[in-house]
Amino acid sequence: MTDQKDFHHTHIVKRKEHTEPYDNHKVYASCYAACLSAHILKEKAEDICKKVTEVLDVWIDDKTSVTSDAIFNEVTKELSAHNKEASFLYKTHRDVS
Repeated sequence: MTDQKDFHHTHIVKRKEHTEPYDNHKVYASCYAACLSAHILKEKAEDICKKVTEVLDVWIDDKTSVTSDAIFNEVTKELSAHNKEASFLYKTHRDVS
């Protein structure tokens, strides 16, 4: 996984309007869970999620505030570029949770 950069200046506006600092470990973990649910081998899942997290880190770097929905949409888009089934599972898991 990518090293933790200082994203503490970026706050995520959650669905219930509270905020929390951006944590790229959460992006990685949710991506990884979706990949495993899609029966992707662990090594391949790690590779995919590292790439997705790196893209999100760059995308969020210049933002001071972003919604959790925007992060969700970016992760869905990036994950889809690597594995459509994992992206679908990532998206639908949130729909039912």
